[in-house]
Amino acid sequence: MADEIELPRIEGEENTRCGVVAVLGAPNAGKSTLTNALVGQKVAITSPKAQTTRARLLGIALAEDAEERPVQIVLADTPGIFAPRRRLDRAMVSAAWEGAEAADAIMLVVDPIKLRRHELEPLVETLAQRPEKKLLVINKVDAAKKEQLLVLAQDLAAKAQFDEIYFVSALTGDGVAELKAQLAAMMPVGPWLYPEDQVSDASQRLLAAEITREQLYLQLREELPYDSAIRPEAYVERPDGSVEIRQQIVLGRESQKPIVLGKRGAKIKAIGEAARKELSELLGQKVHLFLHVKVQENWAEDKELYEVLGLDWVK
Repeated sequence: MADEIELPRIEGEENTRCGVVAVLGAPNAGKSTLTNALVGQKVAITSPKAQTTRARLLGIALAEDAEERPVQIVLADTPGIFAPRRRLDRAMVSAAWEGAEAADAIMLVVDPIKLRRHELEPLVETLAQRPEKKLLVINKVDAAKKEQLLVLAQDLAAKAQFDEIYFVSALTGDGVAELKAQLAAMMPVGPWLYPEDQVSDASQRLLAAEITREQLYLQLREELPYDSAIRPEAYVERPDGSVEIRQQIVLGRESQKPIVLGKRGAKIKAIGEAARKELSELLGQKVHLFLHVKVQENWAEDKELYEVLGLDWVK
């Protein structure tokens, strides 16, 4: 188990609440979409592809409790917990449990449609033994039948003691406000961990790489296998107020290169344009994004790249 997360303490009024919530679940349960909805803006990438989130990223949501005290909710959006096979898989699962180590509460997010019971059941069994406050959040209620949701909630509640159960749609926002109010009430009294205007602990350099990786998945979908990564190379603020970003798309096989490039470079150009547009909106400044492709067959064994991705080197 990795060491507990060490978070910076920001001195402030004692008339505040602040705590850490670990967002756990099987791959593709909608954890990142829910984290973004709770924060109120995008801090984590989303994709129909399972296991999109790789490192533990913190999203920071602000709320008020019932007594109108300001509350800061630090959401540790973690990789989906699944049966690890490769070194990268083991590092991702380790990062997920690390997100729970210093948590004041654990929020289990469940997709009622694609249950992935082979991954969900062991996760619930482990959570049943943990002392933290626990919330069960059944997501994607906009696409599931009500009877199915109630049966699933009763089944999971019988296997682990959850303090509260919520039915939400991270996509439409249904139930998110009520869930956020509950999280605010569960946070301990104390000073905030981060400044009021900070929404994530991810550096702009890492955020930019994640946005490009999201576009890679969204535009190529099943054409590109999961074994790809984005290596940040440069992030330079220009005198005119714009930013120059250079990134390397790392692929596991030579056969994947023409898929990413597309005919006459059309696909990589489209990926770059979409990522640049989103980054310009997120950063509030003009972005010059330069992408190039590198084939590195054993990139998942590259220790330096793990550090870039924010993952521990797990044997």
